[in-house]
This record gives sequence, C-alpha cells and structure tokens, in this order.
Amino acid sequence: MIKDEKKYRILVIEDNPGDFLIVEDLLSEEILDPVIIQAKNFKEAATLLSSQENQFDIILLDLTLPDKSGQELINEILLAAPNYPIIILTGYTDMDFSIRSITRNISDYLLKDNLNATTLYKSVLYAIERNKYIAEIRKSEKRYSDLFRLSPQPKLVFDEESYRFVQVNKAAADSYGYSEQEFLDHTLLDIIQEEDIPKIKEMLGSGTEPEKEKLNGIRCTHRKKNGDLIEVEMYSNPILIGEKQCMSMIAIDITEKILHEERVIQAILKTQDEERYEVGSELHDNVCQILAAGQIGLDKLEEVIPAEKMTWFNYCKDQLALALMEIRNLSHRMAPAFHTDTTVELAFRKLLRSFDIEGRYNIILNIDSIVQEYPVTTDAQLNLYRILQEQLRNISKHANATEILIDVNINDDQFTMSITDNGVGCTQDTAIQGIGVANMRRRAEFFSGTLDISSSPGKGCRVLVKIPLKKIVVT
Repeated sequence: MIKDEKKYRILVIEDNPGDFLIVEDLLSEEILDPVIIQAKNFKEAATLLSSQENQFDIILLDLTLPDKSGQELINEILLAAPNYPIIILTGYTDMDFSIRSITRNISDYLLKDNLNATTLYKSVLYAIERNKYIAEIRKSEKRYSDLFRLSPQPKLVFDEESYRFVQVNKAAADSYGYSEQEFLDHTLLDIIQEEDIPKIKEMLGSGTEPEKEKLNGIRCTHRKKNGDLIEVEMYSNPILIGEKQCMSMIAIDITEKILHEERVIQAILKTQDEERYEVGSELHDNVCQILAAGQIGLDKLEEVIPAEKMTWFNYCKDQLALALMEIRNLSHRMAPAFHTDTTVELAFRKLLRSFDIEGRYNIILNIDSIVQEYPVTTDAQLNLYRILQEQLRNISKHANATEILIDVNINDDQFTMSITDNGVGCTQDTAIQGIGVANMRRRAEFFSGTLDISSSPGKGCRVLVKIPLKKIVVT
C-alpha cells in the first residue's frame, strides 16, 4: 500500500487515551510519518496554539473535554486557531449541531463509531486543500480590498438593479464630500446630473455584457455633496458581492482635462477664424478697392471707346463687376459679422444666398419656431455658421448633389442641426476623415456637443450636430 509521504503536523485534541490511539493508528495507515501531537484538554490546546513555535496543518477536535465542551469549545478553538482547518470527531449524532458547526467554518463533522482510515484521511486531505484554497481567496480578496481602499481614484460599487452604493473607497468620500455611510444611503443616480441619467439607465438597462462594456470610458457630469459639478470618465466591471450582482466603477475626474481640451480647441478655432478674418478683410479692404478703382477707370474710358469696341468693353466691365461681387461675397463668408441682433436664421440664410448664387441647388432651411425663443451667443453662432459652411463646401466639392436640407430645432434641451444632401455619398470610413470634418467636430465638442456623420454610396450624406442648449444660449 502506497502511503502519503507529506510531512503533516496534526493536533489531536482528545482526552480519551483509547480514542486518541485509534485516531493515531488510522492516520498512520494512510500517512507515512505523520507528526501527531495530543492535547488532553482545552487549556493544553490553547497553550500549544498560542506558541509561535507550533504550526499545524489541521486540528482534530473531540467535542467533550474536561474543561470545555460543545458549542463553547468550538467557539474558543475557532478564536485560538482561526487559520487552521478543524475536523470534529464525536460520538454524538446531532445532525442540527453538525450543520451549525459546518456553517461556523468547521471543515468536517465525523462520527467516531463510523470512522475508518480512508474516511479520516480523505477528510483530512480535503480539509487541508480546501483551507489552502480559502487562504488564497482571502489573500486575493485582501489584495482587491487594499487596491480598492487605497486607490487614489474614486472607486464605487453599486447594485446593478437598484443602483444603490454598497461600497466606496476613501478617495470617493474625499472627492465627493460624503462620508462612507452617507454614500451607502445614496444611489448612482443621485450623484449624476439629471440630463445624463437616461443615458446611464439605457446602458445599464439590458444587463447584458456588451451593454456593460459601454460604460467603459463614458463621460458624464457628477454632482458633489456641496452641489459642485464635475466631469468624470466612468470605467466599470461586473462584480459579485455575496449573492448580489454589482458593478465596480472608477470615476476619474476629468474636469481640468476637459477645460484644457476646450482651451486648446478654442485656441485652434480662434487662430483659424482670425486667419479667415484677416484674409477676408484684406480682400474687402484692399483687393475690392483696387477692383473698384478699375471700375471707375473703365467708366471714364467709356466716352473714348469706339462703338465697334463697345462689346468687348462691356464684357470687361461686366467681368470686373462679377469679380468684385464674388470677392465681396467671399470676404463676407470668410469674415461674417455677428451682432447682438443677429440670429441663427439670419446668419444661415445669408450664408446660403452667397453659397448658391447660381441657383444650382434646391436648398430648404427649416428652423423650428422655438429656436427663436432662445438667443444664441455670438460665439456659438459663429461656430454653427462655420460647421454649416464647411459641410456646404464638402457638398459642393464632392457630393454632386442637387438638393440640400437643413433642419434646426430644439428637443429635450438639445440644440440640433441636421444637414442632409442627395448626393453620391461615400463609405462611412471615408465620411469621417479629413481636416474639414475634424474642424466641424472640434467646433461641436467645444460646446460639449457631438457631430455624427452617416453616409453610404449612392444614398447621400447626413451631418447631425447635437449641443446642450445651456452651452450656447445667452444667459
């Protein structure tokens, strides 16, 4: 018979010499050279367990000792040896008591009358291995707990169904101003800005793994205890706490990052607009004046031009007037003037007139009457103007379209502008490329908005801009 050659150290807490010898023999049948130490009462056991020199792989415990017994004995042994697996050996067949013992971290409950070498060995082996596994789990849980508690980033765990917080770390409490207990009295929806709640609910609603993945990197606005608003990026993963399905979330404060991005975007757009204004002003103030002077000169020459040359003379005069008009229109498009009484509709209609002087397109501009109730800031008007201008340029250069539809309205506190054409379209990847598209998107994002492009070959193109109303209206 092959015996287990591992060096097991086993503490047997048993006052009956006969029972101890039986246990010792049964263990020796399966284990080659076990180190078996006997404690005849609880006091001896406590002394052995309190010594740093004594380390055991497992404890075999009789429930009836001279100085302690039953549940009291179990409680004291668990306190004295919290990290050791414990197997109870008893002569009493109390099923309820055995079940209660197992739930109290007792590894096994064996009856002495039914004991044999194989049963005892298997119970010892399983208990030791199970205890190792539990120890690894505890280490892992401690590592997770330390990472969670000590992380410099706010970490929050919430119930997937109720959104109620079940755990938060110190960084979250410090960042949001709530104590840990106050946090546990709130839900995720309590700290999210109202307009972002539908988006979060929709993403968490289905409970499927792909939907949960959408929370990774999502941006939304959170509210602190004192009412301050911060912009955060949320990263989350499903986690099981007990029997409860939860989500573990990191909320990274990106308020300063967004402010920096906005300053960079503002600087880029400002530089672009200043260059346009400079070129537009140069065309208007210098080139137009030169052409106007040429017109005056032609007018003076008209009296001395022979009649047979008048056809060419008038042609040159008309071409000069056309060039002057084109340059003026171009300068106005490059350097549009926005005043306090200028509206989005007036600016758009002026742009559309200068864009389609030749009448090549059937252009429809639909602006909902509710838009007139919200005065848009001059800065926002300019950026909306530039977005429309850029897309009109794209349509003119690439679309081969005959119809352009522009819809402007306000829905759910969102300013929306849709620019649709019936041109040749393109693949989605091609549609989102290019400096012009990047500039349009930057202008929308500067006001915390979005710009989406949908297109396919032969089905035209649609640009949809959505901007929070509060970001662009005069307050």
